[in-house]
Amino acid sequence: MNEARRIVVKVGSSSLTTAAGGLDADRVDALVDVLATGRGADKEIVLVSSGAIAAGLAPLGLPRRPRDLARQQAAASVGQGLLVARYTASFARYGVRVGQVLLTSDDMSRRTHHRNASRTLDKLLAMGALPIVNENDTVATDEIRFGDNDRLAALVAHLVHADLLVLLSDVDGVYDGDPARPGTARIAEVRGPGDLEHVEIGSAGRAGVGTGGMVTKVEAARIAAAAGIPVVLTSAVHAADALTGRDTGTYFHPADKRSADRLLWLQHASTPQGSLTLDDGAVLAVVERRSSLLPAGIAGVEGDFAAGDPVELRDTEGRAVARGLVNFDAKEIPRLIGRSTRELARELGPAYEREVVHRDDLAVLRP
Repeated sequence: MNEARRIVVKVGSSSLTTAAGGLDADRVDALVDVLATGRGADKEIVLVSSGAIAAGLAPLGLPRRPRDLARQQAAASVGQGLLVARYTASFARYGVRVGQVLLTSDDMSRRTHHRNASRTLDKLLAMGALPIVNENDTVATDEIRFGDNDRLAALVAHLVHADLLVLLSDVDGVYDGDPARPGTARIAEVRGPGDLEHVEIGSAGRAGVGTGGMVTKVEAARIAAAAGIPVVLTSAVHAADALTGRDTGTYFHPADKRSADRLLWLQHASTPQGSLTLDDGAVLAVVERRSSLLPAGIAGVEGDFAAGDPVELRDTEGRAVARGLVNFDAKEIPRLIGRSTRELARELGPAYEREVVHRDDLAVLRP
């Protein structure tokens, strides 16, 4: 932990706002004090910050986080400016420039958008700025949302090739029971999914302010750890300990091998717009041999999608085995089913002599 050079830190709404929903300047300043002190010539920090919707509640006269998407987007529109302005002023005390990066899951599952996001974050860090990342709540829809910034943080950590992910919560780690009950103990280390198999993961965070809880944080930690990134899950008041390698929170050990960049986004951040049913031979080729999906292996199609959209690949029993970006519109697929690319090229032209889903745009979901 102490040797990490590029660190992604995620903080939730409840750690930045008052009970009424407005930004708490003292809490923001306390976090900035830790981050500004923790970065330097040998450390880079990317901050994934919730709080836009929560910050917009009070100015709009909303007593709690609204349930409908339209009012959430309105609150985010008001609150995002307030949030970044507060960070800008607070980091300015240390002479640190900040840069705002707003992402949607649709951006990150597409090859060119993914590459652009990676390049922007790398350039901000190279120029000495501290990126502040948030979901673009003002335009995100139910279909393309990350759902919570914990998962977004795990994916950003992978995007920037981070050495460490720090998830800040209201609770100082994962406990083997309800932390409010006497006799429960903090779990110091998680080496694999089996370590939490019999642990009841409860929720954390103030109701009515954020969307995440301990369940989403543990899931985000598992995503990052499986992708080869170590994770520390602790409370915001212990952020300094996490950045300096002291014993705090719950440490998730990383897998030995890092996943391919964009495929992690495709697997965890994309929303399939339809599905393709594969015959047994195609399932074997895609899952075991990691081959591209050809028209000859398709047995059926569902949904209304366009070329470039994410689709789910299913076996003949309806089980999802992979997810990928499709090269054809849904209305084109029926005349391709079961046919060879050579035959299709002769009949329809050279544009049809290609894969339906290329292996570089395909993430396997289960062995």
